[in-house]
Amino acid sequence: MAAVERVPEALTRRFLELYPHEVASLLENVPATEVAELLSHVPVHEAAMLFDRLRRDVAANVIESLSPDVFRDLVGAIELPKTAAALARLDPEARARVLTAVDAATAAELTDLMVYRPDSAGGIMDTQITTFRPESSYKDAVARLRKLRNTQISDIFLVDVDGVLIGNVTLQDLVSAEPGVLLGDLRKPVVHSVPATAPRDEIIELFEASKAASMAVVDFHGRVLGVIRQAALIAAVQNEASADVQTMVGASKDEHALSSVWFAVRRRLPWLQVNLLTAFLAAAVVGMFEGTIARFTALAVLLPVVAGQSGNTGAQALAVTMRGLALREIRSKHWFRVALKEVGAGAINGLAVAGVTGIAVYIWSDSAGLAAVIVGAMIFSMAIAGLAGASVPIVLHKLGQDPAQASSIILTTVTDVMGFLSFLGLATLAAGSL
Repeated sequence: MAAVERVPEALTRRFLELYPHEVASLLENVPATEVAELLSHVPVHEAAMLFDRLRRDVAANVIESLSPDVFRDLVGAIELPKTAAALARLDPEARARVLTAVDAATAAELTDLMVYRPDSAGGIMDTQITTFRPESSYKDAVARLRKLRNTQISDIFLVDVDGVLIGNVTLQDLVSAEPGVLLGDLRKPVVHSVPATAPRDEIIELFEASKAASMAVVDFHGRVLGVIRQAALIAAVQNEASADVQTMVGASKDEHALSSVWFAVRRRLPWLQVNLLTAFLAAAVVGMFEGTIARFTALAVLLPVVAGQSGNTGAQALAVTMRGLALREIRSKHWFRVALKEVGAGAINGLAVAGVTGIAVYIWSDSAGLAAVIVGAMIFSMAIAGLAGASVPIVLHKLGQDPAQASSIILTTVTDVMGFLSFLGLATLAAGSL
């Protein structure tokens, strides 16, 4: 309780409830151990309110000083992405030690939130970044910068009470300023910053346009997560130039042009075998209805129509779901909502497309039965394609795989099989009216 007794009288419970931003700002100048002790002696909702308003670099230091029980309670009261942003600033050993305080599922989700695609801003950024408040003095800023002798610094990033990036100060402006000046007086507007999910190509374009030596990385609310320096960006470009192209067709991103033959075979053959199996599966479905196709040759002509529409529907759902995963708009637990939405969209689109298709088939074949069969098959197959497009990337993500890896192989199989099965199955059942 020693540290609590030293807390100024202004930090009473009532003041904390009414002015959490001001309290958090004051605590940022208090040793992390004392802040941690204070948080352990107030109700968890008040501790969470304070912790949530600390600068992320300060919050990271506080986390290391919290007892496991207090940290566990805070995690339950704060949005996980915010906790993950602070944890990401710790070194791996400290992070692993802290995560032992929470249950395995929560630790896994926090770890997952700290992992970005290697070719994104979040994957390239350096999380060891120190931010400043605009009301910080020249003296305070210089004192803190002297403690960061092993860190490359070209700009000082300023954040508001919510941690949102509001400006920057160049080192040149800082060293030439008068000792009594505040950082807010030296603030310059932020010309460029990048969201953590920004692709590498976009980052390169921004660096080329701004000629900056470093650039802040922010989340969707504008809060600073880290910084990208040109050297790290160049290294990432060299290492990840062709990774996406390779993974989309089932090749490993570890493979290079001069890799050995056996290395390439080991990485590619499993996915080629999967592709072969799925191709035989689709062929087997068609073979099941060989007699029906022999009786009604028009079915063979119309098969690509059903398969093509369901394939396009699945690809649309796949693209939207993969984007949601990449932008962290959705997690594995959102599967049901995403799947329900895509099934509904697929069914409604299927109804609209099937109507046009049914009319065209009736005019072409003069068979109301055939038109009805293709209408039913198209609605069903497009709904299932939406479900598959939403499920494939989420399942791969849940299994710890890159959602882009071989998604097209799996999705194509599902849409082909379900398209063939629904069309030929309905045609067999309605053979008497074709």
